[in-house]
Amino acid sequence: MSACTHPAHQHCSFCDPNGRLTVKVDGNGEPELRTPAPPDPARRGLLKGSLAAGFGTLSAGWVGQSMAREADGSMKTRNHYYIAASADTVHWGYFSKSLKPQVEINPGDFVTIETLTHHAGDDYERMIKGDPGAESVFYWDKKKKGVIRRGAGPMDASLFGRGAGEGLGVHICTGPVYVKGAEEGDVLEVRIIDVAPRPSANPSYKGKSFGVNAAAWWGFHYKDLITEPKNREVITIYEIDAGLDRNWAQAVYNFQWTPQTDPFGVVHKTIDYPGVVVDHSTVKENHGVLKNIRVPVRPHFGVAGVAPKEADMVDSIPPSYTGGNIDNWRIGKGATMYYPVAVKGALFSVGDPHAGQGDSELCGTAIECSLTGTFQFILHKKADLAGTSLAKLEYPLLETQDEWVIHGFSFANYLAELGDKAQSDIYAKSSVNLALRDAFRKSRAFLMDTQGLTEDEAISLLSVGVDFAVTQVVNGNWGVHAVIRKALFSGGSL
Repeated sequence: MSACTHPAHQHCSFCDPNGRLTVKVDGNGEPELRTPAPPDPARRGLLKGSLAAGFGTLSAGWVGQSMAREADGSMKTRNHYYIAASADTVHWGYFSKSLKPQVEINPGDFVTIETLTHHAGDDYERMIKGDPGAESVFYWDKKKKGVIRRGAGPMDASLFGRGAGEGLGVHICTGPVYVKGAEEGDVLEVRIIDVAPRPSANPSYKGKSFGVNAAAWWGFHYKDLITEPKNREVITIYEIDAGLDRNWAQAVYNFQWTPQTDPFGVVHKTIDYPGVVVDHSTVKENHGVLKNIRVPVRPHFGVAGVAPKEADMVDSIPPSYTGGNIDNWRIGKGATMYYPVAVKGALFSVGDPHAGQGDSELCGTAIECSLTGTFQFILHKKADLAGTSLAKLEYPLLETQDEWVIHGFSFANYLAELGDKAQSDIYAKSSVNLALRDAFRKSRAFLMDTQGLTEDEAISLLSVGVDFAVTQVVNGNWGVHAVIRKALFSGGSL
């Protein structure tokens, strides 16, 4: 599909050459922007809904309408909005219940959202140059920054002297989206309709997208290196086909991080503050690395979630009951997330886009690659949840066509559990054991509540038919997820 030619949305991959947004419908009655899927009555196992086709002309914010089929079979017009990534539409390194919404939508509406990786400065030429949105976000000279606050820390950098926000939270998040009628106790269903890489705007790299993997000081590997120099951070640049005609990424080159001086004169000996553009005259690029290796491209959003209620300014790094930095590569196209709503309007934001990642995100990052996603937002009111599978949902639940994925964390709600110093203590108190225990408890309850199993039945099934895996060990609040395959319940006697 050709890219949109509307000047405000030069990176949109969801429009025809005339700038018209097209939304098709697949065999499941859900929006499908590229290849229709065959009918699958088991596609949505928790709550069902469907979409009809529609299109609209792009404009600022609102871009068109679609007809959506409600659960009772009636048809209703749905709006489609667009949030371009710019210095005016992103918040860097934190969630907050006090943020001004970028758009206010009705339940059932669609929003296409551009997201930028906070690692783009590792290769300015490939990932920022010529891209007005990225250039506005990463702008930084001796007098000002495009986005001043980067993290949930103090604005005067009085803790470490790194910069405003102190890098206590690093992800560039676009939003928030305010969902009308959403209140604490409700559940927000977020359907990921499509995901596409953001192409390089540099003519030298036409048709290509790029991503960054940083093997950094916060990685699980860092204190276990065996070759010299042992205290090293290594950046690897990957190339991705912008049109996804090739479903793999390949390494272009790598380099060791060297001390970088930002435009305000602060020296960053390590990767300790986001958005510092690397001066490539100070590093040695090693080309020809990872030869003949193809890394699967699995575009997804590392950070996606709603605002927590426990604090006004929350570090974007540790995930929690409202979602956030879950870093599960399954949160991509075709997936649905369910989030417990904690504040009025839900205030959904998304960022930390990835082109690919393995379970654990072991070295600290994935292939950090800017993406654009289209989402539909469905609101389930607390009063209507009784007797449904979502009645007791207190954590971010992932559903795909074939699986339910239960997310466990070292602390299910660390902001409430760890008290006034939660946002610092979480980095010292997490463990895989705690995360596995949380994932077990949530999965046991899920099977008992949604499938009607006894506790003994649930425990047996969890041991013989459910896969538990490490989601990530690098985000402060470590994660373990349980993959429950829907085929387990395809039923019948032998």
